[in-house]
Amino acid sequence: MLSMIRKAAFAAVAFGTVSVALADATVKIDGSSTVYPITEAVAEEFQRETKGDVKVTVGISGTGGGFKKFVRGETDISNASRPILQKEIDEAKKNGIEYIELPVAFDALTVMVNPSNDWITQFTVAELKTIWSPDAEGKITKWNQVNPAWPDAPLKLYGAGPDSGTFDYFTEAINGKSKASRKDFTPSEDDNVLVQGIASDRNATGYFGLAYYEENKDKLRAVPIVNSAGKAVLPSVEAVKSGDYNPLARPIFIYVNKKSLEKAEVKQFVAFYLKNAPELVKEVKYVPLPDKAYQMAADRAMSGKTGSVFGGKEQVGMTIEELFTRELQN
Repeated sequence: MLSMIRKAAFAAVAFGTVSVALADATVKIDGSSTVYPITEAVAEEFQRETKGDVKVTVGISGTGGGFKKFVRGETDISNASRPILQKEIDEAKKNGIEYIELPVAFDALTVMVNPSNDWITQFTVAELKTIWSPDAEGKITKWNQVNPAWPDAPLKLYGAGPDSGTFDYFTEAINGKSKASRKDFTPSEDDNVLVQGIASDRNATGYFGLAYYEENKDKLRAVPIVNSAGKAVLPSVEAVKSGDYNPLARPIFIYVNKKSLEKAEVKQFVAFYLKNAPELVKEVKYVPLPDKAYQMAADRAMSGKTGSVFGGKEQVGMTIEELFTRELQN
């Protein structure tokens, strides 16, 4: 009987409206801690709009952890701070999971130091590689080993955990290979743990998404990154839009299980997400895509177009314009 009600409710819903007819329904979401603030903001507004008829649960197990659940069919939507990788594509196929890839915003991966750090004015990619490469493990343990002008002081490192898309992206952009990193640092998928670590140690540095930095910039200091043109650039909405903040700007996504879109509550949640993303993305300090990109994403969801435009690989240094062009071509 429930499936008949669900089908009837689905048939009555036009994509892009919010009028859930099915009470006590649940939309299950998990994945990236970076994407979490956007999806959580959307979930709160959606639940308010639907007067509590639909419950939206949003977990934070990291991009990799979220995909593990998603490709097993355990969640309706997966938050992801990187594109789905080939091994995850293969697992989804094995389990009969078809998915729709929807870019929802851009993020600026931010490198931070303690505010009392008075020797760092910028980081080059080469310096970050010296600090974070696998070869640095157990060897590069002091600041002056990275740059002799820096003090003879212990180097304390905090970064995203190995199940995080932030970890995947940072290691690809800085070390040239996803997941290639020294292991003698404090990792966590919980960005609040990283905030506390850097904020409590003058000799600490670490990285995570711009939104969490903006929430905690009274405790941390963002470091300008020297881009491909040789210019030191602080992370900001404007620098991401212009393409000047590279190589640490990146698109972030939600992935929707195609079968889940047959449920009225999921279909309406996705429609609500894409309709309200431009404002809510800005509200939580991320960089919105052009309005046309959200319309394209809505069209993709409505038509049920599955697959990824990234070929199962991480993409480094992509600008908003390049992402939009790729989306148009697929």
